[in-house]
Amino acid sequence: MRYLLDTNIITEILKENEKVIKKAQTVRIEGKEILINAISYYEVKRGLLSTNATKQLEKFEQLCKIFGLTLLDTQNIFDIASLIYKDLKQKGKIIEDADILIASISLNGNFILISADNDFNRIKNLRVENWLV
Repeated sequence: MRYLLDTNIITEILKENEKVIKKAQTVRIEGKEILINAISYYEVKRGLLSTNATKQLEKFEQLCKIFGLTLLDTQNIFDIASLIYKDLKQKGKIIEDADILIASISLNGNFILISADNDFNRIKNLRVENWLV
């Protein structure tokens, strides 16, 4: 099993949320892969840089070394994102482009997306877990 972290979960890890950290540790001990997606990397890093949060930025860089990154590196990711957008628009339930791209990375890589964002529940076939509950 492979897991992909959304921005809100990364933020909770940086805030030292014990519940989320313990869950991540358990998953890694079980030999399962956890990755940070490129969109969340950008969202977290820009926020930390813009607020000059030097200590948090160091923690984030260490976290990225531990988990690793997934990139927007295939046409298929964008094809999936386009289909998600079309489906959501037809239903009148559109979400932010960043979330659509995160979902497409997750679907393309066959990840379980770890997020507390309920918007992801609108996307067909996307497996989502919330480690905050």
